[in-house]
Amino acid sequence: MRTTAALCLSALCLSLSAAAQAQTPDKLYLFNWTEYADPGVIEDFEKQYGVEVVQSYFTSNAEMFSKLVAGGDAQFDVVVPTDYYVPRLVAAGLIQPLGDDIQGRDNLMPAFRHPSYDPQDAYSVPYLWGVTGIVYDTTVFSDPAHSWSLLLDPKVNPDQPFALLGGDPQVLFGMACAYQGHGFDCTQRDDWIAAAKLVSQTLHRPNFSGFADSTAAIDQIARGVTRAAVTYSGDLDYRKADAPETYGKLEFFIPEEGSQLGVDTLAIPKRAPHPKLARDFISFMLRPENAARSATYAYYRTPNQAALPLLDADLREASQLSDAQRAKLTPAPQLEGDQLQLLQQLANEARNR
Repeated sequence: MRTTAALCLSALCLSLSAAAQAQTPDKLYLFNWTEYADPGVIEDFEKQYGVEVVQSYFTSNAEMFSKLVAGGDAQFDVVVPTDYYVPRLVAAGLIQPLGDDIQGRDNLMPAFRHPSYDPQDAYSVPYLWGVTGIVYDTTVFSDPAHSWSLLLDPKVNPDQPFALLGGDPQVLFGMACAYQGHGFDCTQRDDWIAAAKLVSQTLHRPNFSGFADSTAAIDQIARGVTRAAVTYSGDLDYRKADAPETYGKLEFFIPEEGSQLGVDTLAIPKRAPHPKLARDFISFMLRPENAARSATYAYYRTPNQAALPLLDADLREASQLSDAQRAKLTPAPQLEGDQLQLLQQLANEARNR
């Protein structure tokens, strides 16, 4: 009987061991913006944790949100939403609390701790930040005024083709509001109605070429398809460094009327298959050396104070959010419920008029 019991116990142990081994994660599924993670940093994480990082990509927050709603919250371990989308993901039950397992939050600059979009730091960790502005062809516009008028005023640009940023309408309405003097972070109904009228008029101009995401907008200008568009600062810097012969004639400016300061964050979907590994990944990305490498690779700015000494002088200076930048740049406002529904309704009407 003992022998039989021992054999059974041994078999049970082997069975439990096999089951535990089968549950050990061998992959981390990352849903990210394109060209936004340093391959060397990813490789180091894979080596340290003995796993493979499998990346999928999105080109707008709206696309990311739709994918998670459609079941992606059970397919991905880490996702990279922009700040103002974090409350939407929380409200929709698509991301989970991070808990106390994240290491390295102390490395963040005070300006990026307890942000308005996640005041308790419960659901997200800042990853990289940048600004929204206008990219243009210097051979066509040699010295344009740093204003949204390059896109929104037919007298300033009567005939050169231009594109606007697709995806979520908040950036579209934010730039229109800023141009009209209401601030990029406007939320008042009357301001939105005025912005909707301007957007509708702009979309019906003969030189409006359509909507394009940030990277596509840059490539369209490089090919001569358009001459000006909305983009994110780091996307152009990345391309100019990688292929100056192709993108060297393109420049970028922040409109003087004001624009968006966007913080891209790391969050864990509600039903992530490997939540423990996801927390390890976020902690890994908060290490100063990895934060510095990530910023250097993507040409975006880091919110990581401890990483600043590891950056080159230009990126180190750009990453330190100055008072002048604070005066001109604001996060996209957080919208929900009836307010969000109104914005989407006005955006649909503006596009269909």
